[in-house]
Amino acid sequence: MSPWLAMDETQLESRGVVTLTLQRVEKRNALTRQLLLDLLAAVKRLESLAGLRVAVLRAEGAVFCAGMDLGEMQAHAQSPDGEREWQADSQLYCEVLTRWFRLRVPTVAQVQGPVLAGGVGLVLASDMVVSTRAAFLALPEPVRGITAAIVTPFLVYRVGAGIAGQWLLAGQRIGAEAAARAGLGTACCDPEGLEAAVASLLQSILTGSPQALAMTKTHWHACSNAAAVVEQAEHSIRVSAEARSTADAREGLAAFLEKRPPHWSPPS
Repeated sequence: MSPWLAMDETQLESRGVVTLTLQRVEKRNALTRQLLLDLLAAVKRLESLAGLRVAVLRAEGAVFCAGMDLGEMQAHAQSPDGEREWQADSQLYCEVLTRWFRLRVPTVAQVQGPVLAGGVGLVLASDMVVSTRAAFLALPEPVRGITAAIVTPFLVYRVGAGIAGQWLLAGQRIGAEAAARAGLGTACCDPEGLEAAVASLLQSILTGSPQALAMTKTHWHACSNAAAVVEQAEHSIRVSAEARSTADAREGLAAFLEKRPPHWSPPS
Protein backbone atom coordinates (compact mmCIF):
# COMPACT_ATOMS: atom_id res chain seq x y z
CA MET A 1 0.00 0.00 0.00
CA SER A 2 1.35 3.45 -0.92
CA PRO A 3 1.80 6.33 1.59
CA TRP A 4 -1.33 7.94 0.10
CA LEU A 5 -3.71 5.76 2.13
CA ALA A 6 -3.56 4.82 5.81
CA MET A 7 -5.58 2.00 7.37
CA ASP A 8 -5.98 2.28 11.15
CA GLU A 9 -7.02 -0.97 12.82
CA THR A 10 -6.07 0.03 16.37
CA GLN A 11 -9.74 0.16 17.43
CA LEU A 12 -10.74 -3.07 15.71
CA GLU A 13 -10.35 -5.37 18.71
CA SER A 14 -11.79 -3.00 21.31
CA ARG A 15 -14.63 -1.39 19.31
CA GLY A 16 -14.82 -3.02 15.88
CA VAL A 17 -13.93 0.25 14.12
CA VAL A 18 -11.45 0.63 11.25
CA THR A 19 -10.60 4.00 9.69
CA LEU A 20 -9.26 4.61 6.18
CA THR A 21 -7.55 7.96 5.62
CA LEU A 22 -6.73 9.59 2.29
CA GLN A 23 -3.42 11.40 2.77
CA ARG A 24 -2.23 12.62 -0.62
CA VAL A 25 -2.51 16.13 0.76
CA GLU A 26 -0.13 17.82 -1.69
CA LYS A 27 -2.46 16.86 -4.57
CA ARG A 28 -5.73 17.48 -2.68
CA ASN A 29 -6.20 13.70 -2.34
CA ALA A 30 -6.76 13.33 -6.09
CA LEU A 31 -7.34 9.74 -7.15
CA THR A 32 -4.62 8.06 -9.17
CA ARG A 33 -4.63 4.48 -10.37
CA GLN A 34 -2.33 3.60 -7.47
CA LEU A 35 -4.56 5.25 -4.87
CA LEU A 36 -7.58 3.43 -6.28
CA LEU A 37 -5.64 0.16 -6.09
CA ASP A 38 -4.82 1.00 -2.46
CA LEU A 39 -8.49 1.69 -1.72
CA LEU A 40 -9.54 -1.56 -3.39
CA ALA A 41 -7.01 -3.57 -1.37
CA ALA A 42 -8.17 -1.86 1.83
CA VAL A 43 -11.86 -2.55 1.16
CA LYS A 44 -11.08 -6.19 0.35
CA ARG A 45 -9.33 -6.45 3.71
CA LEU A 46 -12.35 -4.91 5.43
CA GLU A 47 -14.52 -7.58 3.81
CA SER A 48 -12.39 -10.25 5.50
CA LEU A 49 -12.26 -8.79 9.03
CA ALA A 50 -14.53 -10.88 11.27
CA GLY A 51 -14.65 -8.33 14.12
CA LEU A 52 -15.45 -5.31 11.96
CA ARG A 53 -18.53 -3.33 13.02
CA VAL A 54 -18.09 0.11 11.41
CA ALA A 55 -15.77 1.48 8.71
CA VAL A 56 -14.90 5.18 8.45
CA LEU A 57 -13.45 7.00 5.44
CA ARG A 58 -11.75 10.33 6.13
CA ALA A 59 -9.05 12.54 4.62
CA GLU A 60 -6.15 14.70 5.69
CA GLY A 61 -5.73 18.29 4.51
CA ALA A 62 -8.18 20.98 3.51
CA VAL A 63 -9.81 19.00 0.66
CA PHE A 64 -11.53 15.65 1.12
CA CYS A 65 -10.94 14.58 -2.49
CA ALA A 66 -10.45 16.57 -5.69
CA GLY A 67 -11.57 13.69 -7.90
CA MET A 68 -9.45 11.92 -10.48
CA ASP A 69 -5.87 13.08 -11.03
CA LEU A 70 -6.30 15.02 -14.26
CA GLY A 71 -2.57 15.02 -14.99
CA GLU A 72 -2.61 11.23 -15.02
CA MET A 73 -5.79 11.26 -17.11
CA GLN A 74 -4.15 13.51 -19.70
CA ALA A 75 -1.09 11.26 -19.83
CA HIS A 76 -3.38 8.30 -20.50
CA ALA A 77 -5.18 10.32 -23.19
CA GLN A 78 -1.90 10.83 -25.02
CA SER A 79 -0.88 7.20 -24.80
CA PRO A 80 -1.25 4.95 -27.89
CA ASP A 81 -3.64 2.70 -25.96
CA GLY A 82 -5.54 5.45 -24.14
CA GLU A 83 -9.02 3.99 -24.56
CA ARG A 84 -8.00 0.66 -23.02
CA GLU A 85 -6.34 2.47 -20.11
CA TRP A 86 -9.46 4.58 -19.51
CA GLN A 87 -11.58 1.42 -19.56
CA ALA A 88 -9.32 -0.19 -16.96
CA ASP A 89 -9.37 2.91 -14.74
CA SER A 90 -13.17 3.14 -14.98
CA GLN A 91 -13.47 -0.55 -14.05
CA LEU A 92 -11.16 -0.05 -11.06
CA TYR A 93 -13.02 3.04 -9.82
CA CYS A 94 -16.37 1.27 -10.19
CA GLU A 95 -15.15 -1.73 -8.20
CA VAL A 96 -13.93 0.50 -5.36
CA LEU A 97 -17.32 2.23 -5.14
CA THR A 98 -19.46 -0.89 -5.40
CA ARG A 99 -17.43 -2.87 -2.86
CA TRP A 100 -17.51 0.02 -0.36
CA PHE A 101 -21.24 0.44 -1.04
CA ARG A 102 -21.94 -3.26 -0.43
CA LEU A 103 -19.71 -3.68 2.64
CA ARG A 104 -21.68 -5.69 5.20
CA VAL A 105 -21.16 -3.15 8.02
CA PRO A 106 -22.24 0.51 8.30
CA THR A 107 -19.86 2.93 6.58
CA VAL A 108 -19.32 6.59 7.46
CA ALA A 109 -17.73 9.34 5.37
CA GLN A 110 -16.10 12.03 7.51
CA VAL A 111 -15.95 15.05 5.20
CA GLN A 112 -13.85 17.98 6.37
CA GLY A 113 -13.67 19.92 3.09
CA PRO A 114 -14.58 20.11 -0.60
CA VAL A 115 -15.42 16.97 -2.56
CA LEU A 116 -15.15 17.12 -6.33
CA ALA A 117 -15.98 14.89 -9.30
CA GLY A 118 -14.87 11.30 -8.69
CA GLY A 119 -14.38 12.06 -5.01
CA VAL A 120 -18.14 12.58 -4.73
CA GLY A 121 -18.58 8.90 -5.56
CA LEU A 122 -16.71 7.88 -2.41
CA VAL A 123 -19.13 9.94 -0.32
CA LEU A 124 -22.23 8.71 -2.16
CA ALA A 125 -21.19 5.08 -1.70
CA SER A 126 -21.05 5.58 2.08
CA ASP A 127 -24.07 4.81 4.27
CA MET A 128 -23.76 7.95 6.40
CA VAL A 129 -22.04 11.30 5.88
CA VAL A 130 -20.83 13.72 8.55
CA SER A 131 -19.46 16.95 7.11
CA THR A 132 -18.41 20.40 8.16
CA ARG A 133 -20.36 23.44 7.02
CA ALA A 134 -17.24 24.53 5.15
CA ALA A 135 -17.48 21.49 2.89
CA PHE A 136 -19.18 21.40 -0.48
CA LEU A 137 -19.51 19.02 -3.38
CA ALA A 138 -19.33 19.68 -7.10
CA LEU A 139 -19.60 17.60 -10.26
CA PRO A 140 -17.73 19.68 -12.88
CA GLU A 141 -17.22 16.86 -15.38
CA PRO A 142 -19.12 18.51 -18.30
CA VAL A 143 -16.88 21.59 -17.94
CA ARG A 144 -13.96 19.22 -18.53
CA GLY A 145 -15.60 17.57 -21.52
CA ILE A 146 -16.45 14.32 -19.73
CA THR A 147 -19.33 12.84 -17.71
CA ALA A 148 -19.78 11.61 -14.15
CA ALA A 149 -21.17 8.34 -15.47
CA ILE A 150 -20.21 5.97 -12.66
CA VAL A 151 -21.13 8.49 -9.96
CA THR A 152 -24.62 9.02 -11.45
CA PRO A 153 -26.37 5.82 -10.22
CA PHE A 154 -25.20 6.48 -6.66
CA LEU A 155 -26.29 10.13 -6.84
CA VAL A 156 -29.76 9.23 -8.13
CA TYR A 157 -30.03 6.59 -5.38
CA ARG A 158 -29.16 9.10 -2.65
CA VAL A 159 -31.02 12.27 -3.68
CA GLY A 160 -33.46 11.31 -6.46
CA ALA A 161 -33.41 11.84 -10.20
CA GLY A 162 -34.59 15.46 -10.24
CA ILE A 163 -31.98 16.87 -7.88
CA ALA A 164 -29.31 14.59 -9.34
CA GLY A 165 -29.97 15.97 -12.81
CA GLN A 166 -29.57 19.56 -11.60
CA TRP A 167 -26.30 18.79 -9.84
CA LEU A 168 -24.90 16.82 -12.78
CA LEU A 169 -25.82 19.31 -15.50
CA ALA A 170 -25.19 22.65 -13.80
CA GLY A 171 -21.85 21.76 -12.21
CA GLN A 172 -22.46 24.20 -9.36
CA ARG A 173 -21.07 23.93 -5.86
CA ILE A 174 -23.53 22.34 -3.44
CA GLY A 175 -22.93 23.39 0.15
CA ALA A 176 -22.88 20.76 2.88
CA GLU A 177 -26.12 21.98 4.44
CA ALA A 178 -27.95 22.00 1.08
CA ALA A 179 -26.61 18.51 0.36
CA ALA A 180 -27.83 17.31 3.77
CA ARG A 181 -31.31 18.74 3.12
CA ALA A 182 -31.37 16.85 -0.18
CA GLY A 183 -30.66 13.61 1.66
CA LEU A 184 -26.88 13.41 1.38
CA GLY A 185 -25.80 13.88 4.95
CA THR A 186 -26.37 12.53 8.45
CA ALA A 187 -24.94 15.51 10.33
CA CYS A 188 -23.46 18.90 9.49
CA CYS A 189 -21.28 20.73 12.00
CA ASP A 190 -18.63 23.38 12.52
CA PRO A 191 -15.10 22.26 11.58
CA GLU A 192 -13.95 22.06 15.19
CA GLY A 193 -16.86 19.74 16.01
CA LEU A 194 -16.30 17.18 13.24
CA GLU A 195 -14.39 14.60 15.28
CA ALA A 196 -16.94 14.78 18.11
CA ALA A 197 -19.87 14.47 15.69
CA VAL A 198 -18.37 11.36 14.11
CA ALA A 199 -17.57 9.88 17.54
CA SER A 200 -21.17 10.45 18.63
CA LEU A 201 -22.51 8.76 15.50
CA LEU A 202 -20.17 5.79 15.93
CA GLN A 203 -21.21 5.40 19.56
CA SER A 204 -24.84 5.33 18.50
CA ILE A 205 -24.18 2.72 15.82
CA LEU A 206 -22.15 0.56 18.19
CA THR A 207 -25.06 0.22 20.62
CA GLY A 208 -26.69 -2.02 18.02
CA SER A 209 -26.19 -5.75 17.69
CA PRO A 210 -23.58 -6.62 15.02
CA GLN A 211 -25.86 -9.27 13.52
CA ALA A 212 -28.89 -6.98 13.59
CA LEU A 213 -26.96 -4.16 11.92
CA ALA A 214 -25.72 -6.46 9.16
CA MET A 215 -29.24 -7.81 8.61
CA THR A 216 -30.66 -4.28 8.65
CA LYS A 217 -28.21 -3.08 6.01
CA THR A 218 -28.92 -6.09 3.80
CA HIS A 219 -32.68 -5.59 4.15
CA TRP A 220 -32.40 -1.83 3.59
CA HIS A 221 -30.50 -2.46 0.34
CA ALA A 222 -33.05 -5.05 -0.75
CA CYS A 223 -35.98 -2.71 -0.07
CA SER A 224 -34.32 0.18 -1.91
CA ASN A 225 -33.19 -1.92 -4.89
CA ALA A 226 -29.54 -1.18 -4.23
CA ALA A 227 -28.62 -4.09 -6.51
CA ALA A 228 -29.78 -1.96 -9.44
CA VAL A 229 -27.30 0.75 -8.43
CA VAL A 230 -24.44 -1.72 -8.73
CA GLU A 231 -25.71 -2.94 -12.10
CA GLN A 232 -26.08 0.62 -13.38
CA ALA A 233 -22.61 1.56 -12.13
CA GLU A 234 -21.10 -1.42 -13.95
CA HIS A 235 -22.97 -0.44 -17.13
CA SER A 236 -21.62 3.10 -16.70
CA ILE A 237 -18.03 1.90 -17.12
CA ARG A 238 -18.53 1.86 -20.89
CA VAL A 239 -20.20 5.29 -20.86
CA SER A 240 -17.34 6.75 -18.82
CA ALA A 241 -14.68 5.30 -21.11
CA GLU A 242 -16.49 6.51 -24.22
CA ALA A 243 -16.85 10.02 -22.81
CA ARG A 244 -13.14 10.20 -22.06
CA SER A 245 -12.23 9.24 -25.64
CA THR A 246 -13.88 12.27 -27.29
CA ALA A 247 -12.18 15.38 -28.68
CA ASP A 248 -14.03 17.48 -26.12
CA ALA A 249 -12.58 15.35 -23.31
CA ARG A 250 -9.05 15.95 -24.58
CA GLU A 251 -9.75 19.68 -24.94
CA GLY A 252 -11.43 19.94 -21.55
CA LEU A 253 -8.54 18.29 -19.73
CA ALA A 254 -5.96 20.37 -21.60
CA ALA A 255 -7.84 23.60 -20.89
CA PHE A 256 -8.10 22.79 -17.17
CA LEU A 257 -4.41 22.00 -16.86
CA GLU A 258 -3.43 25.05 -18.93
CA LYS A 259 -5.81 27.26 -16.90
CA ARG A 260 -7.74 28.59 -19.91
CA PRO A 261 -11.34 28.41 -21.17
CA PRO A 262 -12.04 25.31 -23.26
CA HIS A 263 -12.83 25.57 -26.97
CA TRP A 264 -15.55 23.01 -27.59
CA SER A 265 -16.22 21.23 -30.86
CA PRO A 266 -19.38 22.34 -32.71
CA PRO A 267 -22.39 20.16 -31.80
CA SER A 268 -22.94 17.29 -34.23
